[in-house]
Amino acid sequence: MIVLACVFGVLAVVFANMWLANQRSALAQSNGAQRDTIVVAAVPLKFGDTLTADKLREISWPSGAIPTGAFKTTKDALAGNGTRQALQAISTNEPVLTTKVTGAGQRATLSAVLAEGMKAVSIRVNDVLGVAGFVFPGDRVDILLTRQSRGQDGADKSFVDVLLQSVKVLAIDQVADESKENPTVVKAVTVEVSTKDAQKLTLAAGTGQLSLALRQAAASQGEMTERVTLADLTGDTPEDVAKRQAELERQKAADAAAAEERKRAEDERKRSDAKITGLAQAVERVGDQIDQLSKVKPTVASAPQPQEVVKEVVKYVQPEPPARATIGVFRGVKLETYDVPRQR
Repeated sequence: MIVLACVFGVLAVVFANMWLANQRSALAQSNGAQRDTIVVAAVPLKFGDTLTADKLREISWPSGAIPTGAFKTTKDALAGNGTRQALQAISTNEPVLTTKVTGAGQRATLSAVLAEGMKAVSIRVNDVLGVAGFVFPGDRVDILLTRQSRGQDGADKSFVDVLLQSVKVLAIDQVADESKENPTVVKAVTVEVSTKDAQKLTLAAGTGQLSLALRQAAASQGEMTERVTLADLTGDTPEDVAKRQAELERQKAADAAAAEERKRAEDERKRSDAKITGLAQAVERVGDQIDQLSKVKPTVASAPQPQEVVKEVVKYVQPEPPARATIGVFRGVKLETYDVPRQR
């Protein structure tokens, strides 16, 4: 046991010396490697910040590992006719690359963020269609289209299609800063799409309702999708949905016919009430006329004053009142007259 312990101890010392020698050799090689400088952000930068000397600094960097588009000196980053602005959020000590800032004298506009051959298209959303305001510039979303179409049986059918997948969000309303963190309910979302996809979005906005589905940050690849209809919600077959729709249409037609019948009966009742009211008024008018006729007294002519006649005497005889009288009676809207004896 003592011999084995001595052997293992010697081996441990030998291996330790070999490891230390390798580390010293690697350190010597790294110290001897050629170094260069690149420009990094001295303070956090956000979209639209102007690059100035106090916001940038130079650090040492291996010559063979300089990122593409990096500036070697602060003078190079500020060179040109005009200032540069940040196109996206840049953290402290993060290399400042040409793809993250504008050209000299350019403004940090949405057009500067667009990739080559891509277009910016805005779609209208609300608190529900826009994922309750949790969509931020730089996120990836799927765009869904909900619409209706009339089938061969004449019934309207609703369905949802995935119109576009993994679309980059450029701005929400008029904010294009990717460092924005607070959720905000917006009315419009601007996305980056190709020319053909821009045509699809413009056409789809007029034929149905567009909504957004937020994707996982690392899920940039597309996936297989299929159309979702009302039958998928309940598990019914298209025939079951058609039968249910037909039954609803029949019930709707029956309710409409019943309502029409009730309306017709009500109109008939109103007309009957109007006729009865008219007859009652006519009878009342006839009664009034009879009362007025019964109150009329015959007029008697006054006796003339006797005059002295020399040769003849004139004697006045009072005429008899008429023995009969004429009265009128309304029967409905027709007036009938009767000749009746006068009562004395």
